[in-house]
Amino acid sequence: MTQIFQRLYVFVLALTTPFSDKRDSGQATSEYALVMLAAALIALLVIAWATGGGGAGKIGELFDRVIDSVTSKLP
Repeated sequence: MTQIFQRLYVFVLALTTPFSDKRDSGQATSEYALVMLAAALIALLVIAWATGGGGAGKIGELFDRVIDSVTSKLP
């Protein structure tokens, strides 16, 4: 008798659960993982650019220009 109720419960649960929940389960997790991988790749590219090939000099010049621009606008 208990087995009949269990099967009925599973059947009703399967009918009442929206189809999109079944199909999209775990999608947000995989999207989050892909976004994190892309961010890590971009960070590595920026670090590689900044540490080699004259990137450090360019970053220094950029900071100097920003600070000069800010300090020139102060009274």
